[in-house]
Amino acid sequence: MTFSEIFMKKSGTHDERSQGLYEAHRPPFCKIISGIRSPCCSILDNISDGVFTIDLEKRITSFNRAAESITGFSSSEILGQYCFDVFRADICEKDCPMDKTLARKGPQVNVPALIINKSGIQKPISISTSILKNERNDIIGGVETFRDLSELERLRRQIAGRFIPEDIVGKHPRIREILSALPDMAESESPILIYGPTGSGKEIIARAIHHLSPRKDGPFIALNCAALPDTLLESELFGYARGAFTGAAKDKSGRFYLANKGTLFLDEIGDTSTKFQADLLRVLEDGEFTPLGDTRVLKADLRLVTATNVDLKKRVKEGRFREDLYYRLNVVKICLPPLKERKEDIPLLIDYLIQKLNLIKGRSIEAVSPEVLSFLMDYPFPGNIRELENIIEYTFITCKGPVIQMAHLPRDLVEEQANTGYPLSEQERDEAMKIRAILERYPRNRPLAAKALGMSRSTLWRKMKKYGLIDQGL
Repeated sequence: MTFSEIFMKKSGTHDERSQGLYEAHRPPFCKIISGIRSPCCSILDNISDGVFTIDLEKRITSFNRAAESITGFSSSEILGQYCFDVFRADICEKDCPMDKTLARKGPQVNVPALIINKSGIQKPISISTSILKNERNDIIGGVETFRDLSELERLRRQIAGRFIPEDIVGKHPRIREILSALPDMAESESPILIYGPTGSGKEIIARAIHHLSPRKDGPFIALNCAALPDTLLESELFGYARGAFTGAAKDKSGRFYLANKGTLFLDEIGDTSTKFQADLLRVLEDGEFTPLGDTRVLKADLRLVTATNVDLKKRVKEGRFREDLYYRLNVVKICLPPLKERKEDIPLLIDYLIQKLNLIKGRSIEAVSPEVLSFLMDYPFPGNIRELENIIEYTFITCKGPVIQMAHLPRDLVEEQANTGYPLSEQERDEAMKIRAILERYPRNRPLAAKALGMSRSTLWRKMKKYGLIDQGL
């Protein structure tokens, strides 16, 4: 591939003007000379894929901004360096796509690889390479484009339920403490009990434990105990034989059997009856169970992880949870804080959710506005992370631009917070004071007030309701 072809491909144009621009800036126009970038470098700097070029000795001669962002190295640090010293990819030594290209084996397209960035973090990328020629058609090196697949890989793991600690977003001290201890917890075979309010991410932690454990190649089987009555819960866990009850037309394997050699996750274990708790304890003690209506005794070789949103110790004192089962389950305990206690994680979670939904829905939303961020930072989130995810997903329906604004949030959410009197941010207080001043200037002319504020009448009405100005007769 010549630089003319690269230029046309990246600029997306093939007209005479583009050809003329190319002729005016032919190789080595992509080198950085005296800190001045050529027009083509500006084009390459505005694409999301990393692009770099090398000479025939495999020394880097150009490096675009996306390449800097993905690798963590600046152009000034790596120009003139060997590409394999910078990328440290797992395929550099034995299966380098650039070597194949320079050996006249043709372009290499979408070759998967792992690189190590400047911070020592491993990143999955896909690589495409091609020969680089000058205007005389002489081969002068090679060009490589590479794409960061980190978010795509994270999304794939989430869809497949294969969470790792890096997929758990948060910098709150308790979250970091939990993440640092997860590998040791996972390595053991001890039962784990996860405490946390609904929507706080208990199953994500359980899945991360499974995929860090020696049982990672086995199944991960999850069941919400609160969703089923006792009779169905027993049949779901232990299975049943054909004819065990009306409607049992064939044998069905239970979750204990399906989780063999893997991990069984029982959510909301605190909402089960004492009768079921006795059956569960017996299985944990003997490692054996019998499907309903069957005579066979089956073995259960599994790791048990349970979760609850209630205080089990309190339920033991009330006689609603068996003490012997409590101590059997509570060998290793993890306590997840509610989202309202880890406010510093809200911006990180918002960014993560936007990236995730962009990938799923093919969108390109960039961020939330400062007003939305302030609003969400003040919101108490009774539904925790799950509620935040639902809110951001809703905005992907209502937001058509690059930034999520207050108007894109669910209306009932905004009205509820305004009516419950949660404290306003400094920016909201300033906006409320400005609206109040304009309304006092035009007390009988809402259209003129809205025009003075630079907003529509409906937006003015919504903000008046949000700040309680309607009730004050304004």
